[in-house]
Amino acid sequence: MEEVSSPEQQPLIRIYIAGKQHIHYVEEILDVIEESSKARGTGIARRSPEYVAQKMLEGKAIIALCGDDFAGFCYIESWSNKEYVVNSGLIVKPKYRGFGLAKRIKMFSFAYSRRLFPKAKLFGITSGAAVLKINNELGYRPVTFEQLTQDPAFWRGCQTCVNYDVLQRTDFKRCICTAMLYDPAEHPNEVLEDLDKI
Repeated sequence: MEEVSSPEQQPLIRIYIAGKQHIHYVEEILDVIEESSKARGTGIARRSPEYVAQKMLEGKAIIALCGDDFAGFCYIESWSNKEYVVNSGLIVKPKYRGFGLAKRIKMFSFAYSRRLFPKAKLFGITSGAAVLKINNELGYRPVTFEQLTQDPAFWRGCQTCVNYDVLQRTDFKRCICTAMLYDPAEHPNEVLEDLDKI
């Protein structure tokens, strides 16, 4: 496969709310997540094909496509009675990296999450410097793990991460990942991006 590598070759990538018509991309999405996790040597929680397909059917997944070629993905999950929302599984296919696509997907999922769950706090845990930077630009701030959802189901999702033992040893208070939180109460003049313009 030829890599897209220069600004002159900037691919036309569109971002969509994933639906039934995108389910055939699930295996490729999971393969790219797995490959990225191995390459980085850090943890990315693994999800089953059924889980990712269900997110698409619920209208809680974001997919980026270059024509019919898969380019990027993330999904939305709510916790603690919709008090907390997380955008997870952010991934960009290697040939589409270097064009700001991760930021576009994150901005799209952030704005879409804020529309779906206007009162919820958005949070994330990541070990990736790029995601930390994007979250910071969106208004997230670093917090302790105690300030996140305490829903056991969320933390069970970390069991497939290579660093899960660290989380267990610290009684779910610390890990390799950095926790970040966006509290809408701290952003009373919030202006959300138009999804069609991202």
